[in-house]
Amino acid sequence: MNAQIWHGHATRKAAVLVGCTALVLGLTGTGSAQAGGRDLAREVLPAGDGWASEGAGTTGGSAADAAHVYTVTTWAGFRQALADGGSAPKIIKVKGVIDAVSEGCDAFAAEGYDFQRYLADYDPAVWGHDTPVSGAQEDLRAASAAAQDQAIKANVPANTTIVGVGKGSGILGGSLQIKGVDNVILRNLTVEAPIDCFPQWDPTDDNRTGAWNSEYDSVVVYGSTHVWIDHNTLTDGRYPDSSLPSYFGKVYQQHDGLLDVVRGADHVTVSWNSFADHDKTMLIGNSDSAGSTDTGKLKVTLHHNRFEGIVERAPRVRFGQVDSYNNHFVVTKGQNYGYVFGIGASSQLYATHNALSLASGVSVGKALKKWNEAPLTAENNYVNGRPTDLIAVHNAEIPGETLQSGAGWTPTLRTKVDSPRAVPGIVDHRAGAGRLR
Repeated sequence: MNAQIWHGHATRKAAVLVGCTALVLGLTGTGSAQAGGRDLAREVLPAGDGWASEGAGTTGGSAADAAHVYTVTTWAGFRQALADGGSAPKIIKVKGVIDAVSEGCDAFAAEGYDFQRYLADYDPAVWGHDTPVSGAQEDLRAASAAAQDQAIKANVPANTTIVGVGKGSGILGGSLQIKGVDNVILRNLTVEAPIDCFPQWDPTDDNRTGAWNSEYDSVVVYGSTHVWIDHNTLTDGRYPDSSLPSYFGKVYQQHDGLLDVVRGADHVTVSWNSFADHDKTMLIGNSDSAGSTDTGKLKVTLHHNRFEGIVERAPRVRFGQVDSYNNHFVVTKGQNYGYVFGIGASSQLYATHNALSLASGVSVGKALKKWNEAPLTAENNYVNGRPTDLIAVHNAEIPGETLQSGAGWTPTLRTKVDSPRAVPGIVDHRAGAGRLR
């Protein structure tokens, strides 16, 4: 068998992989997730802190009894803890770095799958661009992908808090699925985006020039309610897009999103996180045709997050009433840059008091991207320390995509709103894993 070539990734194990394999049940002195004497695992979302504080608020597993508090050091132990006890309140403390793909991509490859043969069979010079790929190697690629899917996804039940212990805990290559549940908290974790070991070549994509399409988001909130995602670091980590090879003239894309909120999910607060070095960062609503599930839902608050090295989708919004304030967006010199806010179907984005730090020559107008006619509110935002009307600048620079002002609603679930002039200093020092205080 000649399995998928993962340009060196297939057999490499993380140097920080924790060797212990036990699932430790119950509270232990070494497993407490504390910061400054606080037990982070027992904390709940403060009242008024964004959309996730609506109604009964978000408490996660804070009420867990001793039998449902776990300290985990392996991916298998983590998934076992998630499954134990159903939807009873639970706290899962991730200690150290746990790796969902510790054995490499070869462990998932179906017998007979040969990546070099895949490339030969579906080379556009042979296959063309008129029909999707099919045949033996595509079937084996799909079987390999199904094996990876089964291994790296972790389903998070209702009434759960997942928290990293200390400053160095996190998850490599796993996909957290918060799907069809209520009341989840995710805090203090460094999450390296999953690598899709077996992307599919679609010759008909990108105006029939072809594209490699990948699966797996780091965190997916799908049809779930009352979710608080706070003080995490989400990044491509060891495998930035710049390290990916190209085949058929297209980047062999192995990443999807960092955080997606989709399919009727509602009442979500995303606060004090660091999102770095990624392309398709965050979708809020994943289809223009999902109005039957998404209309009146997808209420999400984003505040005090840091976005650096992000190409696009910070976020891209469809349908939802999304409140974005006090976030810091950093675009560095020479980076690939598309846009910050994507204005999609029936979206109602309210973006105020944010700070943008743009390298010299970076277009201010591109901070907004119009996909559909959907008015937004964008007031009191600062670019490089100066107040800037993002809509006016966008419309002047890109008159073919004129945006309308006025989202039609005003957020009320906000805590302290900092001056956008102060946001870079505040957010850069406090956002991300290991910075709770």
